Amino acid sequence: MLIDNRLTTPALSQTANAEHIAIKGDNALIWPLLSLLKSSNRSWKVHHLATELQAKGLMHHLDPLPEKDLFKRNFLLMNALYQLQDMLLPKQWLQVKAMEIQLFRIVPSNADILHRDDAALRDYYLDWNHYDTSVNVVREMLESFWSSYQEYIGFNVNLMNKGHALKVFELDETATDKDIRRQWRKLALKWHPDRDDGNADRFKEVCEAWQTLREKA
Repeated sequence: MLIDNRLTTPALSQTANAEHIAIKGDNALIWPLLSLLKSSNRSWKVHHLATELQAKGLMHHLDPLPEKDLFKRNFLLMNALYQLQDMLLPKQWLQVKAMEIQLFRIVPSNADILHRDDAALRDYYLDWNHYDTSVNVVREMLESFWSSYQEYIGFNVNLMNKGHALKVFELDETATDKDIRRQWRKLALKWHPDRDDGNADRFKEVCEAWQTLREKA
């Protein structure tokens, strides 16, 4: 997903670059955002979510120019929120509006219409071309967020071996990068400790398996 047309080489198509960087640089803000949204039934504003994440050491300054820093923070939050919205459907509804973000246990009857109406805005925030920086800078930034989140959840810094990681992911050696990423999202969402049937230990194990597979992919 993370493409800077100025840096793309002829040997790599935009699609290939996107898939490679998506595997290496997952938006780690997805998971602490889920925790924040589950912690309260009230609605949130984007800047309040940013403040909470900054207080936890999970949101960093992204640009020396205040206006661009604000834009990039907003972009990363909206990107994570829209990814989470798709991940939670059809069991839960995440309302994503800049000034009214809320997680609902009961999916509204018009959720399909609401989801379709937001398609243009969602597509904008899911397209990393709009972030306005180079592919390497975005990758480094996402790696920084992931490292901060590892520290926050008490992550084991020792990598698993690849075979064990694939077993945790319920995959075998034939799994593609796309298979790995899909399974990571599925299992992380399933075991996230703030889900009703979540499990903190299983979530950490899945995170550790993901770290191994992204390092060795």
